[in-house]
Amino acid sequence: MLRAPDIRGMYAIIPTPAKPGAERLDATDTVDLGETARVVDQLLRDGTTGIIALGTTGECATLTQADYEAFVDCVLATVNKRVPTFIGTTALGGQAAVKRMRFVRERGADGTLLGLPMWQPCTTEMAVKYYAEMSEVFPDLAIMVYANARAFRFDFSPEFWGAVARQAPTVMAAKYSNAKMLPACLAASGDRINYVPNEGFVYRFAELSPATTTACWATAASMGPQPVVALMDALLSGDMARAKQISDDCAWAGQPVDHIIESPEVFASYNIQLEKIRIDAAGYCKAGPVRPPYDVMPEEYAEQARECGRRWAQLCQKYAAAGSVM
Repeated sequence: MLRAPDIRGMYAIIPTPAKPGAERLDATDTVDLGETARVVDQLLRDGTTGIIALGTTGECATLTQADYEAFVDCVLATVNKRVPTFIGTTALGGQAAVKRMRFVRERGADGTLLGLPMWQPCTTEMAVKYYAEMSEVFPDLAIMVYANARAFRFDFSPEFWGAVARQAPTVMAAKYSNAKMLPACLAASGDRINYVPNEGFVYRFAELSPATTTACWATAASMGPQPVVALMDALLSGDMARAKQISDDCAWAGQPVDHIIESPEVFASYNIQLEKIRIDAAGYCKAGPVRPPYDVMPEEYAEQARECGRRWAQLCQKYAAAGSVM
């Protein structure tokens, strides 16, 4: 089973590509499996060292069970054990999550991206118990905690991480980008949990804790992974000056949507739409329409997302060219 030190490099977070008409409430068979296989294979060819599927951008909450299973089968068959793959299994309740975890384990996933049940906010006691029991039920499946405080209405405090490190032995990583709390979280959990930030925070994580910052996740990789692959290569080789330059480039590409992401209320309503629109605009992946009820986006925000995608495509050309001459 994967452990914290095994998580290295750049983990691409992928959408669940949708066929035309997937935005209809009565749509069935909505997953574009051909595009799924194509983009996963291309990501691996372009240097991606891990795959994360079926988080928020993957529309985990809005897929039917049939579409969920078809997508999981396609992703895992395409990866074919070439890189570690974490499949999201978050659900409204614990028993529904267990059903999904059994499915992804049977299909050969290396681990799961697991958030808290989403109907009622959990207390710390509830949250720790949840991960401890999941670890007991699935002793051979690595768990990456989906530590999104906004989505799960839970603060993922150092107290939580310390208790999880003691009570849930299969929790080995966290999708977590709170740089302010990183030192306290590391102190609470020791070396048991790899706190994996996104590409926008990984440089700061490396400044704070270079020894433990071995990986990042990037939804942006579905617009093309080249900039973030270059960023992680620089960080892992200790070239902080180059890493800062690449990080600044990534920040420039994201600037058009910064105000959306920085507003908890706005981002909560338009997260999926923003990601799929900018992915489509960049041209690396055909994310397709957003599944209901989240298929509404103000045109002002949509154009800003498209501009982000266009800028990211420029960075992909820049870093692909740089990689070809190194």
